[in-house]
Amino acid sequence: MKRLSIFAALVLAAAFWQESVRAFCGFYVAKADAKLFNKASQVVLVRQDDKTVLTMANDFRGDLQEFAVVIPVPTFIERGQIHVADKALIDHLDAYSAPRLVEYFDEDPCLYRDYAEEAPAAGLFPRQSADKASRSLGVTIEARYTVGEYDILILSAEQSNGLETWLKENGYKIPAGASRVLASYIKQNMRFFVAKVNLDEQSRLGFNYLRPLQVAYETPKFMLPIRLGTVNADGPQELFIYALTPNGRVETTNYRTVQLPTGMEIPVFVKNEFGDFYRTMFSEQVKKQNMSTVFLEYAWDMAWCDPCAADPLSYDELRELGVFWLDAGQARGTPAQQVFVTRLHVRYDGERFPEDLVFQETADRTNFQGRYVLRHAWAGNDDCPVAREYRRSVRTRQEGEAQTLASLTGWDIEEIRQKMDLGGDSPETGGSWWQRLWGN
Repeated sequence: MKRLSIFAALVLAAAFWQESVRAFCGFYVAKADAKLFNKASQVVLVRQDDKTVLTMANDFRGDLQEFAVVIPVPTFIERGQIHVADKALIDHLDAYSAPRLVEYFDEDPCLYRDYAEEAPAAGLFPRQSADKASRSLGVTIEARYTVGEYDILILSAEQSNGLETWLKENGYKIPAGASRVLASYIKQNMRFFVAKVNLDEQSRLGFNYLRPLQVAYETPKFMLPIRLGTVNADGPQELFIYALTPNGRVETTNYRTVQLPTGMEIPVFVKNEFGDFYRTMFSEQVKKQNMSTVFLEYAWDMAWCDPCAADPLSYDELRELGVFWLDAGQARGTPAQQVFVTRLHVRYDGERFPEDLVFQETADRTNFQGRYVLRHAWAGNDDCPVAREYRRSVRTRQEGEAQTLASLTGWDIEEIRQKMDLGGDSPETGGSWWQRLWGN
């Protein structure tokens, strides 16, 4: 009877551990922005009804005297309809919508041993994470500053658990168990100085670029001319399209729009090779689709993000990009409501894309992001029944990650396994030799 209760408790504890992992949205690690690709052009399309604002950025390199751009437009353009924009706006939009890498850290499965062994076999383990999500975190942002390339927040908090949760949900990596230390400072009524690097500001300070051109016009045609770009091209072109609309995601009507593979767990070593991974993965998907589709990389309400590769664009930034339907009474510097962003990525040439791109706005507001997950295995030496079961599952999980990476990129599976150090004995470490032998 005792053996049955232990087995039931083990199953319940394992289920809770898995649930807690799924509930956590992960730490943002890196992004796959447009800078990863050569010969890449970026276009922002702001569209409502028949009104369009087109913003174009070019990755031109060389003598500026040789630069020229030819843009077909569907109507007569007056001088007042032409504007020069700040490239930082597109850099921010690119960073916000870029495919991203996130990481999870497995917790010590033995943390839940006592609860599991006391849980009745027929009962359900309490879902504490859902309870926490329903309560206020008690965190106040008292001030926001930008100093150089750093974004700084001054925070106060009512409880350490709430502050720890807030920091994790907003992409700040803090050590496990930090709430105890945070609590001691909260009791002293201290505030918290929080800083992170502003990637867009860093880019703005370190690079020279051509400022983008903007054109505002009215036409029933929702399209983007791409054919001229293939006339004197020396190979396929890379194009990123950021569509900002009031109602829902944008898709192409004369070519298929395909979602990129997303949500896969991949080996931890990719953290140091994310750029190579994403370029190779995207090329592999282009090849599988015979370079004849447009890929969806991101679709989200501009008011928020999860996890954030960069902050949502503010009211002022969106207005500068041409979003003209926003409420003028909205507070300056706050994320905008009523704006849905769609990020499309296409690699094209004249043979496979003989027509200009034609779009439609849909009512679909389903969130989508290119997101790839690293899961760091727990490396502790504790030896409870749950830990032994966990260690057995890690090897299976890692082999699955290796096969996923090989499928996404075409990389050699054996080389991937070598990088993951999957050779040798089973990872069922800990406990006595007979426990490792039979798993008891």
